[in-house]
Amino acid sequence: MPTILVLGGTTEASALAAMLAARADDAVLSYAGRVASPKVQPIPVRVGGFGGVDGLASYLREHGVTHLVDATHPFAARMSANAVTAATRAGVAHIALTRPAWAPVAGDRWTRVADIESAVAALAGPARRVMLALGRMHVDAFGAQPQHEYLLRFVDAPDHPPGLPRHHLVVDRGPFDVEGDRRLMAAHGIEVVVCKNAGGTGAQAKLRAARALGLSMIMIDRPVLPDRLEVQAAEDVLRWIDHGADRGV
Repeated sequence: MPTILVLGGTTEASALAAMLAARADDAVLSYAGRVASPKVQPIPVRVGGFGGVDGLASYLREHGVTHLVDATHPFAARMSANAVTAATRAGVAHIALTRPAWAPVAGDRWTRVADIESAVAALAGPARRVMLALGRMHVDAFGAQPQHEYLLRFVDAPDHPPGLPRHHLVVDRGPFDVEGDRRLMAAHGIEVVVCKNAGGTGAQAKLRAARALGLSMIMIDRPVLPDRLEVQAAEDVLRWIDHGADRGV
């Protein structure tokens, strides 16, 4: 019988966890621990890091993991790279459950940039009202452009105030809808939205809201990751588990 470790924190990971529970598979879902109150899951959950590649490889061996599923956020680059290397070291079958990236459509006003630093640089110039729709990890970097009025939206209240001299913080948990995001942006007079190309459907309300309001968007491209087997549906992960996945990458 397979023993499965799912690296989670996404809607895709939760969907997969529900399917694994329905089949009574031996599976554990791992959270990085950045959210104070993660969603209750139907399979056992562990919270916290592994201690890098060596720690993850040791966990895989010690717990007899046969299948490693990386269903982390598309921007969890270090964790995803560690998963590839650790699975290879431990001789564990490995797959990534990803979501398709977004692409601009008619009416979008995107400026695509490579990373957070490039997004900060793209905000040089006169003061504007900016929505940072990218979580809390990288918010302080935008302190390098203090002239703007920033709108932030976090899942949990932060332990310390963000390092931005002019900001308004909204604490709220999704899923969000287009009309709600449109009202939020309009109420704060937002002129530009900064976000990561997370892809999928769960977080695209802000894209559609920005399009409806004719706002500019600074879209941060996904990081480059090592070669790995990728699928875009939880059902494909189950088929991979059931049909003798090759070990290694």
